[in-house]
Amino acid sequence: MEYIALGKSNLLVSRTAFGAMTLDKIPDAAESDRLISLAYEGGVNFYDTARSSPESERRLGRAIKPYRKDIFVATKTTARTIPGLKADLYESLAALDLDYIDLFQVEREDMLPEKGGEDGLVDELIDLRREGLINHFGIVTESAEIAQRVVRSQSGWETLQFPFNMLCDETVEQLSVQCAKNEIGFIAMRPLCGGLLTNIPLALGYLHQFENVVPAWGVRNSEEMQQILYFTANPPIIDEQFKEEAEKVRAFFN
Repeated sequence: MEYIALGKSNLLVSRTAFGAMTLDKIPDAAESDRLISLAYEGGVNFYDTARSSPESERRLGRAIKPYRKDIFVATKTTARTIPGLKADLYESLAALDLDYIDLFQVEREDMLPEKGGEDGLVDELIDLRREGLINHFGIVTESAEIAQRVVRSQSGWETLQFPFNMLCDETVEQLSVQCAKNEIGFIAMRPLCGGLLTNIPLALGYLHQFENVVPAWGVRNSEEMQQILYFTANPPIIDEQFKEEAEKVRAFFN
């Protein structure tokens, strides 16, 4: 497994992240434990979940107990106020059975909180980091406008999680480059475009071209996990044949 620094944070994370938000969709809880174990054994050390999926947080917390000292855990809040943010953090800590969160992310589609802002969210995140309850903080958004503002922000955002897959246009590729220049970690949301893409080697090979991008794969079964681990270790060669296949897929959907 290859590991990269996630922006200016001190998190050295695997090039493949485990998107654990949908663990609650797996009927057998024991199977979700097996998926986490398989990912860990394959070198995955970065696991991303969300407060909006409490059962997924609980399942992830239970599964990572043997590996906690070797991995990084990220979760998210949709809170708009300081009390709401703190409540979500404490509930996530309880569900995950953790003393701290490695990366605490704020989900926003309407505006970007700023240091010194009226909502006080960024200042509270800084205080929580100082207290040791979180180690780093970032933004999750599907808004291109907010994503661009994150790149220009002086409020200390360390990561951006944004939809990125081979069906996206060049503006998202440029966004990833801007993040790299500004030392903001880029976590690729929906690398399979919500299940539209089924060719894992093609989807993974495309994202592997961007050295600062960490896809968070929403794995549903062991077969998918094994494919992702294999092609992470043996990424497809980006030759003319690969480009032709990728262009066919883009043309089909776009």
